[in-house]
Amino acid sequence: MEPIIRVVGVVMRDERGRILTVRKRGTSRFMLPGGKPEPEETVEETAARECAEELHAVLNPEQLTLLGRFESAAANEPGHRLESTVMVHPLVAHGEPAAEIAELRWLDASAPLPGDLAPLLEHHVVPALAAQAGQTEE
Repeated sequence: MEPIIRVVGVVMRDERGRILTVRKRGTSRFMLPGGKPEPEETVEETAARECAEELHAVLNPEQLTLLGRFESAAANEPGHRLESTVMVHPLVAHGEPAAEIAELRWLDASAPLPGDLAPLLEHHVVPALAAQAGQTEE
């Protein structure tokens, strides 16, 4: 059985609907901002702390909504599974990449997806956002 890594990811979108993604130093895959919870930390607290550390972004925990809970292969830890709680937050001002983040990039999920996305983002988050958008258009 593969070891499990538990994380919280945050979806923030700009006015064009693009998703803010990050790439950690020493890796090649883009993923959502976020990370591992500290002991006794809530999902909302993890989301806010990680976005502050990685992006200098101040999230309002009351504005976080659940997109879903997903399981996938870990992008940067071969042989590990990822259990992720993915939250959505309105876009807030953010700074340059910080902590372990090397690069920020906006993802247009309505265009063909690049080949360097983390499995969680490509196979779970993008389809969940598309399904959510389809429900609101009906």
